[in-house]
Amino acid sequence: MTVGDVTLHEYGPAVSTPMSVEAGLALAGSGILQSAAPAPGKEGHWVLRAGSRVGAVRLPGGQVVRIMPKTPVRRLFFLLGFSLDPARAWRDSREGTIDTGEHDDIVPALAHAVERQIDAALRRGVLQGYREVEESALVVRGRLREAEQIRRHFGRTPPVEIAYDAYTADTAENRILRAAAERLLRLPGVPGPVRQRLAHQRVRLTDARSLIRGQELPRWQPSRLNSRYQPALRLAEAVLRGTSPEHWPAGGEPLSVDGFLLDMNKLFEDFVTVALREAFREYGLTAYLQDSHHLDTAGLVRIRPDLVVRTGDGRTPLAVIDAKYKVEKADGLHNADLYQALAYATVLGLNEAHLVYAAGRQPERFHEVRGTTAGQDGRGVRLYQHTLDLSREPGQILSALREISGRPTGTTPDPRS
Repeated sequence: MTVGDVTLHEYGPAVSTPMSVEAGLALAGSGILQSAAPAPGKEGHWVLRAGSRVGAVRLPGGQVVRIMPKTPVRRLFFLLGFSLDPARAWRDSREGTIDTGEHDDIVPALAHAVERQIDAALRRGVLQGYREVEESALVVRGRLREAEQIRRHFGRTPPVEIAYDAYTADTAENRILRAAAERLLRLPGVPGPVRQRLAHQRVRLTDARSLIRGQELPRWQPSRLNSRYQPALRLAEAVLRGTSPEHWPAGGEPLSVDGFLLDMNKLFEDFVTVALREAFREYGLTAYLQDSHHLDTAGLVRIRPDLVVRTGDGRTPLAVIDAKYKVEKADGLHNADLYQALAYATVLGLNEAHLVYAAGRQPERFHEVRGTTAGQDGRGVRLYQHTLDLSREPGQILSALREISGRPTGTTPDPRS
């Protein structure tokens, strides 16, 4: 039986494909797909169905599973770029904030984008900085570590235990960039020319130590000195956090599933909330992401809206917004979402709540809730449903978000009921 690569589509139909038991178990346990199970009555086959995660992974044995997004790849990377660096993207809403070249698949586009960002970061040379070093040496340099000298050498010299600040390229920033280049070189589907350029960038960063797989990413602080590195660092961290899910079977060693995946649910939520937060700043308002509250007076039922908009001083809530990356139902309604939005509005004492979807037949609709009176005009709580069409141009998407941000501030008129 020939086991070949598999191509799935985001929220697409299930696909039956030949697959080894080890690979199938790793895929099922990783949580990458909406479902993965042995095909009934068809030995050696698995039935796979993709959910919200898109990208590519290599399974044990070398088989590659690619999950194609519904959103065009260039648009997808616009959403990612805005979420990572909203200030820069807001100033330049053109598509291509992240350069994906001519690639229309996620992994090649990602590899190209990261390599270009690393190249731009290193164009003026490899960034160096001071790092504290503690070591044994034959000569004294820096300061003597007296306690270690006595504990290890009973006060004899040499060698001596010393600590000093070294001016080096082995910084957190360079380690992250090197780790991202090395991770991308292991991914399936990276084109040859891009692979060669990534290998060149890795050589340029050879003085930075490699990160151990599973090790926590080193921390870095944005500063004037590393400003040219920051776009590359944000994208590199996204690569390192979106790779290599692992599955621990009962009583066994972890099965590694090497690849890169984007969760469209989280990407859409991050983009909408970050973009709206930036838009509300133009009105002098403050927006809090994942603002925590309790539904009940006892404080037992926690709720966490995606975005709560408050006055500039942060005291008075003005609006609550939730982002939903969902396929529209036949009637266009998501009852559970409306109940959730109503709960948010009730807890915060608001007369309206907003839901932002990635697709829908109408750009906007609202529902006035019976039995509620939230405003001085005597009308009930209004629940607004907005549609953000991701197939539109980036500038149009940002304009639509500005219109949504104008609703709670009173600068956009209500739709007809």
